[in-house]
Amino acid sequence: MFVGSARSTSSISKNALNSVWTQILRNKSSVAAGSLKARVAELIPEKRNELKEIKTKYGNKSLGEVTVDMAIGGMRGIKGLLWDTSILDADEGIRFRGYTIPELQEKLPATIEGGEPTPEAILWLLITGEVPTAAQARSITDDLSSRATIPEFVEEILDRCPRDLHPMSQLSLALNALQRDSIFAKAYADGINKANYWDPTYEDSMNVIAKLPLIAAKIYRNVYKDGKMGAIDPKADYSQNFANLLGFSDNQGFTELLRLYLVIHTDHEGGNVSAHTTHLVGSALSDPYLSLAAGLNGLAGPLHGLANQEVLRWILAMNEKLGVDHPTREQILNYCKETLASGRVIPGFGHAVLRKTDPRYIAQREFALKYMKDDHLFSIVSNLFHIVPEVLKEQGKVKNPYPNVDAHSGVLLRYYGFVEQDYYTVLFGVSRAIGVLSQLVWDRALGLPIERPKSMTMASIRQMFEK
Repeated sequence: MFVGSARSTSSISKNALNSVWTQILRNKSSVAAGSLKARVAELIPEKRNELKEIKTKYGNKSLGEVTVDMAIGGMRGIKGLLWDTSILDADEGIRFRGYTIPELQEKLPATIEGGEPTPEAILWLLITGEVPTAAQARSITDDLSSRATIPEFVEEILDRCPRDLHPMSQLSLALNALQRDSIFAKAYADGINKANYWDPTYEDSMNVIAKLPLIAAKIYRNVYKDGKMGAIDPKADYSQNFANLLGFSDNQGFTELLRLYLVIHTDHEGGNVSAHTTHLVGSALSDPYLSLAAGLNGLAGPLHGLANQEVLRWILAMNEKLGVDHPTREQILNYCKETLASGRVIPGFGHAVLRKTDPRYIAQREFALKYMKDDHLFSIVSNLFHIVPEVLKEQGKVKNPYPNVDAHSGVLLRYYGFVEQDYYTVLFGVSRAIGVLSQLVWDRALGLPIERPKSMTMASIRQMFEK
């Protein structure tokens, strides 16, 4: 059953919600001192001034040339979006608010000593830009646990979904249904001052993040198990609760992997499909429920969030064709060449931006070396790490022959008994929500406008240059 899944939320009238919202605006002292929300309120004037200064000093400066190839090639490489929570460098990889993944693992609070940092800790970091204390991270745990309820009608919608409806479709469906309780939508309808848009956006975002494990686990239990699941434990952290709801309460290795997975997949600057789509839809002042649902629909695409399951399927297909569980390096090399010769790609290698091995891959590799170094599938992944880049380099056309994050995650999940590959993208979606909603709060706090780039026709491009 769902904790608090009674109709307490759904029974609140529009007028009552508006009255509650008005009271919150009038009484800022109701926000606990030292809380994440209080810290955001303190940072907003500073960040608004910083944005104003940047616009004043550099507003008429060029960020770089835009070529016709960029326009045709999906706007690849065009600098045209403000995204503060993370940035991606072709050689260095991802930095979350200025911190690399190894630095996050060193500095962010963990649940177990020497373990992986928690999603709560990176949520604080992404929203504030500050490394939280253990107490601050714990305050996020408490806050999210207090919000972790969903209305009965959403549970009923999920229960009525056919088992063969893709888990990502069910996740998007549930988010759109939850939009009925959007605080931002109700505040906007009530005439909230635009300077305060960030506040209900924050509330919605925290509610979404809190509810996602319940929704995601319900989908998993319905599609693959008996439909039954436990309740939120207010003493447990976000990842432990998620693992418990999925049915892995006795598997501490899986819970620790989940912490790593949820942290490193949260954000990857703003240009990727799920992040950009969330920002784009949010720029129209769609609330966080609608914005994230749109982003997750993009994440469900084969060129974005489905890649890790494609890697695992490729490896399993190789083993089946060869008739072995422990292929030799020569067998792997030959299978890679056969894959390329057939006109297919080797999944999990290459990246739109990166030109080095993905640091998220390295983090997962180090986890595997620590906990599962004798696993036969990890042995294959490890061999691919050395073999595939050399094979791709021989072609001479690959800008990045190195493994990305998806080259590893499926094998890690499978090791701990999480074998349902079609569900893997749902885990990605729960994680990505933390990053894109953190930025969405700042989109509203900074008053960023609706996104509206200029498009061109092929005829207009010809006309521009043939003159």
